[in-house]
Amino acid sequence: MNSPVLLLSAEEKERFHKKICGHYLQYGRDLPWRKTRDGYRIFVSEVMLQQTQVERVMGKYEDFIYLFPSFAALADSSLKDVLFAWQGLGYNRRALSMVGAARKVVTHHDAALPRTIGDLAALPGIGKATAAAILCFAFDEPVPFIETNIRRVFIDHFFQGTGPVKDNEILPLIEETLDRDAPREWFYALMDYGSMLGKKSGNANRKSAHYRKQSPFANSDRRVRGAVLKLLLTEDSVSSADIGARTGVSAERVLPILRCMEREGLVKETEGTYMINDGEKMNSPSISIAPS
Repeated sequence: MNSPVLLLSAEEKERFHKKICGHYLQYGRDLPWRKTRDGYRIFVSEVMLQQTQVERVMGKYEDFIYLFPSFAALADSSLKDVLFAWQGLGYNRRALSMVGAARKVVTHHDAALPRTIGDLAALPGIGKATAAAILCFAFDEPVPFIETNIRRVFIDHFFQGTGPVKDNEILPLIEETLDRDAPREWFYALMDYGSMLGKKSGNANRKSAHYRKQSPFANSDRRVRGAVLKLLLTEDSVSSADIGARTGVSAERVLPILRCMEREGLVKETEGTYMINDGEKMNSPSISIAPS
């Protein structure tokens, strides 16, 4: 087997490690999910942190764990209860995926977090990057992955004056600089340094070939979806006309959004009224798990 092509000298790697680790020793963040190696709690934190800022997750994480303390508890919960606890985190399909993932863990993995990239990535809502992060933080596995803060660090340090930068250009550097003896702490350090860069030096991720500017929230479909779910969490069922009137959205706009949410499994429609799609709980003998 051929040896990998080295991109950095020993001196370059040492300088990089000193910079990242020095910052972490002085400014490392005290986050609740960093105080555990429990697979379920790591799973919850990583899903919550997808597309959501740390500060918002901090306000929800421990309450969510209290309400749903295990894969089995989450799997046997109603979607309505989970969505209610999820309020404020946005991108509510993640809550739906979490319930589906918990049910698959219970039925396919004896309620224990899987320990391979393939099995983790096969869970609803868990791609390869999140699967790798879960493996690293739950089991201290030295697997490379990219998320927004890590991407920012490598673009800022290694790609000054160049761009756009593709993730497949960054990944070999992540692999080469990975601390294989302490991957969990190393990735925490990278994330904290990247968070600092985002606050002090602008967004280096704009140089990423994968950067997409998010559309304004105020008049977006995301806002409408959130308003619809907030209403349905307080009502047993509501007609599409009432949903439009009570959310201030025209019928022409709200109906396609409702149909999309129905296809996703978030809501269901019965005789012109909509409700949260609770389906059946795990303890029902007729439960079935849709393929992920």
